[in-house]
Amino acid sequence: MLEQELKQFDVAQLAHVEIYTPVPEETVWFFKELLGMTEVEREGRSVYLRSYEDHYHHSLKVTERNEPGLGHVSWRASSKNALERRVKDLEKSGAGKGWIDGDLGHGAAYQFVTPDNHNMEILWDVDYYQCSDDKKSPLKSRPEKRPITGIPVRRIDHVNLMSSNVNRNKEHLMNDLGFKLREHVVKNDGDEIGAWLSVSPLVHELAYMEDATTSEQGLGRLHHLAFWYGFPQHLHDLSDVLTEHGIEIEAGPLKHGVSQALCMYVIEPGGNRIELFGDSGYLIFDPDWQPVKWNEDEVEQAIIHYGAPLPDSYFKYGTPNVKAPVKN
Repeated sequence: MLEQELKQFDVAQLAHVEIYTPVPEETVWFFKELLGMTEVEREGRSVYLRSYEDHYHHSLKVTERNEPGLGHVSWRASSKNALERRVKDLEKSGAGKGWIDGDLGHGAAYQFVTPDNHNMEILWDVDYYQCSDDKKSPLKSRPEKRPITGIPVRRIDHVNLMSSNVNRNKEHLMNDLGFKLREHVVKNDGDEIGAWLSVSPLVHELAYMEDATTSEQGLGRLHHLAFWYGFPQHLHDLSDVLTEHGIEIEAGPLKHGVSQALCMYVIEPGGNRIELFGDSGYLIFDPDWQPVKWNEDEVEQAIIHYGAPLPDSYFKYGTPNVKAPVKN
């Protein structure tokens, strides 16, 4: 029992996410000039970026590929021992792919794959961001001055993945990595439309939503990657900036029922959907938290607490984009 309780805290946080883009310079321009992120390094076809309150070397890796999509999701363990425990569970489950020596910004990482073929890794050793003296903030808890470019995001928040079977993918995260279910939308037959999970007081670091396509090509798709502002006004400021620079705003600003977050969705130049969080919604400190369940007839309230309805593209479009039949 004690070992099982310890395992609940083996994964500490979302460390970084890699996305693919066919137009790397345009994508990097979006994150640097409009979202105010800092370019840390470049290597090969990849650019490493971070937000001004991200403490690690990078929180975003942008890699050139022929189409947009997810490269991988990286999780940091809470200790070396926690990493070893989680690797054993991943190996037993058959999800493990094996170790890599590391990458810019972190040491050895154990790679694994979800039931829907989303690539992930878990690691312990990380490099912390070291800024130059002229960029140091007088706020000692902040690793860098707040940028004066664009409407700067503060930190990475979460990732949302499209899934052919939400239940199965959710169980994988809970059983092999110790994630806790925070909220979910459940159909009348018991299958889940969406599930929001976390390892911290956040409502979610990762969410799964049902993929509307029926093609095997749809496995492993990214729905969106989210960054956090903390101030709702920034979404309105950003809306103005994005519109003037020809960036598509898919939806919002609006407030979700699930998570209570005020947010907006945009499509970056490479084609990936990016969510911007204007506030954190709510935090969970109750150790005996019971997952919030939304029923099938409550889907609209779960998605929209207030604001315009989400467009059809929100439920069908993901990256890479696939032309496939849609579930009824």
